[in-house]
Amino acid sequence: MSIIAERLSAIKPSPTLAVSSKAAEMKAAGADVIGLSAGEPDFDTPEHVKVAAKVALDKGYTKYTAVEGILPLRQAICAKLKRDNNLTYAPDQIQVACGGKQSIYNAIMATVDPGDEVIIPAPYWVSYPDIVLLAGGKPVFVMGKEETGFKVTAEDVEKAITPKTKWLILNSPSNPSGGAYSADDLKAIGQMLLKHPNVWVMTDDMYEFIVYDGFKFATIAEVVPELYDRTLTLNGLSKAYAMTGWRVGYAAGPKDVIKAMNKIQSQSSTHTTSIAQWAAVEALNGSHEFLKERNEAFKARRDTVVSMLNQATGLSCRTPEGAFYVYPSCAGCIGKSTEDGVKITDDNIFVAQLLEKTGIAVVQGTAFGLSPYFRISYATSMENLVEACTRIQKFCNSLR
Repeated sequence: MSIIAERLSAIKPSPTLAVSSKAAEMKAAGADVIGLSAGEPDFDTPEHVKVAAKVALDKGYTKYTAVEGILPLRQAICAKLKRDNNLTYAPDQIQVACGGKQSIYNAIMATVDPGDEVIIPAPYWVSYPDIVLLAGGKPVFVMGKEETGFKVTAEDVEKAITPKTKWLILNSPSNPSGGAYSADDLKAIGQMLLKHPNVWVMTDDMYEFIVYDGFKFATIAEVVPELYDRTLTLNGLSKAYAMTGWRVGYAAGPKDVIKAMNKIQSQSSTHTTSIAQWAAVEALNGSHEFLKERNEAFKARRDTVVSMLNQATGLSCRTPEGAFYVYPSCAGCIGKSTEDGVKITDDNIFVAQLLEKTGIAVVQGTAFGLSPYFRISYATSMENLVEACTRIQKFCNSLR
């Protein structure tokens, strides 16, 4: 009899981390690899945030904290939500977790019983369905379309709702597509959900500050205030603040849900690292001037990547509204073969051959629930991106 729990048979390791690991192995072996698979900004954590962490160390803020996070951080989160999203929360409606992923894990584990259904628009971030499965729930996928910016409509979602539906997960701007829901998009979905009081909304706003071309970010409890009491608003400091390794995420929602999430966290990580929490206070309360320059750099990279990919034979790539990903279609390459005779039958083979033949590491669309696509992260230097896209063009043009 195996010692490994049966529940693990339903889930798989993160595909994005698997690709990054494979690319790192090849690079260590001497291959000329450019990794475009990791969802991590290449910018450094802002200096004033690092200084705040050093001050916290010097002051001896190195002891246990409350499970839900230090009060100054929860107050800073409340202030941020009011300032940026016109949402009013009290500190006891906030939980600080070890990154956005733990916020989602805590929420699903605290609310989903075996057989409960969770609606997940595809393409989706890879961890959503596996966390639902780990809780014994059932992921229900609603497919986005390239022509609608990979977004789902109120009608799409309503068709998937059953008496067993507990959550709808929304991620905007999206990982992996970069697509973002406008206030009007969210209002239509929210108005529909008012007819279905059994369905709660979990909104993952992690890429809130990384938007382009004048797009105005909105979150569903802001747009449809009637959903406030059954919305869990999730966010964190990993992406916009370039604090991936600090592991600070947060959730805002009804007190009873936050209390249940605290119970889960009390038996896992207990709390986010004390020093990271004090750094997060400064990140939220301090200057955000760095965002403008970084977003301009991201936009220039996005525009270059989209242009170059659309010049590759067999690829097509829409211009996303936010995040730092593009999600190009490789449909025009399916059915062709490489110069050494390997047939491209799907996006898995396309990505594998791209890595083997050119050293460019991207993530296959099957990992995100929608094929035939692949994800590129442009959170790297322009030099790397131009070289990578040049190799991708040559690879696609060589297919026969």
